[in-house]
Amino acid sequence: MITMRRLIGFCLVWLLLSGGVALAQGGGGRQQIESAKIGLITNRLNLTADQAPGFWAIYNEYDDKRSDIRRKIRQLNGGQNLTDEKALSNIKEINELKQQLANLDEDYSKKFLKVISPKQLNELYNTERTFSKMLLEQLKN
Repeated sequence: MITMRRLIGFCLVWLLLSGGVALAQGGGGRQQIESAKIGLITNRLNLTADQAPGFWAIYNEYDDKRSDIRRKIRQLNGGQNLTDEKALSNIKEINELKQQLANLDEDYSKKFLKVISPKQLNELYNTERTFSKMLLEQLKN
């Protein structure tokens, strides 16, 4: 059952994403997209006033590290006209980076659980997937 708070949060995020995607195409929407993501996470996790500062400090650090690794993976995937040797080297490095992502998730799960509950952590992962799907849908449109 959808609560009124979740419905309002979803509508807010949808509106921000709609404007954010249009601005992103013009180069200025990254902040709006991040704001929409923060709004959705805050709404879905129902963070208390005590939890919020600790959670966001951990989350921002986690998200920065995760983004760096993902950027490296995208760069390695972008190569064309590679020699077999270079392609194999890229594959090996991509696999190592994917392992770093898995290790990062494991390490930060422990950190998150010091400030939020296991249910909230599960909701965080679900919310991130939901947000990514919403963003992709907006980009398609």
